[in-house]
Amino acid sequence: MKPPRKLHIKSYGCQMNVYDAQRMVDTLAPEGFVETSSVDDADLVILNTCHIREKASEKVYSELGRLRLVKDEAARNGRQMNIAVAGCVAQAEGDEIIRRAPAVDVVVGPQSYHHLPQLLAHAKRHGRALETEFPVEDKFGFLAPPKPAAIRARGISSFVTVQEGCDKFCTFCVVPYTRGAEVSRPVSKIVDDVRRLTENGVCEITLIGQNVNAYHGEGPEGRIWSLGNLLHHLAGLPGVMRLRYSTSHPRDVDETLIEAHRDLPALMPFVHLPVQSGSDRILAAMNRKHTADEYRRVIDRFRAVRQDIAFSSDFIVGFPGETEEDFAATLALVTQIGYAGAYSFKYSPRPGTPAADLRETVSAAEMDERLVRLQELIDSQQSAFNQAAIGSTVDVLFERAARNPGQIVGRTAYLQPAHVMASPDIIGKILPVTIESLERYSLLGKLAPSVGAPPAQAAPAQIIASSQMTSGA
Repeated sequence: MKPPRKLHIKSYGCQMNVYDAQRMVDTLAPEGFVETSSVDDADLVILNTCHIREKASEKVYSELGRLRLVKDEAARNGRQMNIAVAGCVAQAEGDEIIRRAPAVDVVVGPQSYHHLPQLLAHAKRHGRALETEFPVEDKFGFLAPPKPAAIRARGISSFVTVQEGCDKFCTFCVVPYTRGAEVSRPVSKIVDDVRRLTENGVCEITLIGQNVNAYHGEGPEGRIWSLGNLLHHLAGLPGVMRLRYSTSHPRDVDETLIEAHRDLPALMPFVHLPVQSGSDRILAAMNRKHTADEYRRVIDRFRAVRQDIAFSSDFIVGFPGETEEDFAATLALVTQIGYAGAYSFKYSPRPGTPAADLRETVSAAEMDERLVRLQELIDSQQSAFNQAAIGSTVDVLFERAARNPGQIVGRTAYLQPAHVMASPDIIGKILPVTIESLERYSLLGKLAPSVGAPPAQAAPAQIIASSQMTSGA
């Protein structure tokens, strides 16, 4: 029997890449690969790349330079090591990677990683392999399902892709070019995935997609289901204790999604809803196809049905043409909404996008200064949101042992880490925790007596914030 080959995957960027990395592991398992946390003893290293943020390509080439040295050392020791580049940088710059990085054996786009076994075999015979076309077939129909042991090893929370690609064509974004048009998976396939996960101990499911609330998958009898329809169905499956979804677009929030937040205790009251800017002029230049006021009204629709709901968001500062007045509108929006957290970035042009052709009018110094101001405001809101939990009792889904001996860590409905002193048998249960203090971004508390429902099925906690601080996404 051949010894297993060792596989190391380094993922960058979004939740979709985390999910994709796991599916690559599952795809390569029948080929005799097992995961390793070490690059040095790996037989295959995959860089699973993201093209969204600044200098994404440079980071990949820098990492490839380090890997080339590791590969050379392995060869000197008589061991063959292969390097693959996957994901969105591979999709966007496949030919350039082949040209600039001779140590790379395989380049594969995010829609083709189910072909990894064939591509590795091709590279072995012919030297190198490249596949960055969008295949005709749906990759999900060809992916090996994860083994039960792999599911259990990954913990009690799991991602499930329900939708890929984007049709919005925001002028700053490469996703439509690297992930393709919006495609939604059939309901039956998603249900199969969820059942497989829950049968092996997963109790929190996060539905993911580049534009997840544009979901329009085929349901029973050929009827098209929305994300809200899908959430209602999944909430009724055995073993599903918590549901989440990410990432959303304000224009695709329909009434079925609002109703899901109204009706489903399993659906967590925490929504990541990117807005990017508070200025209508900049939103138009970004091709967001919504105004700041339309975004505010979407927030109001959520809050009307779930008063404890919180939000996080994404912001870009320094988009070409952004004036101080435009940036002030962003600060005003953040102040008005009140977020539980947010991601903010300086604008950087992505090659091939319409915004890359715009003249940059905001200096690097101005971008830095605006980013600091925005992050200080967001941090103050996040801190206030976390401080509001002290003294309250919240429900926590416990995930694993913490670093400190005797501590178990889980997450609240709002993804806040919460630590208690307890035995490991609480892992996989939702239990009430009285929050006593805050350490950076983590809540510290003690288990509270369970009241009402059995501990493992306790309803999500409700942290009611003021209209100024309903916390965000």
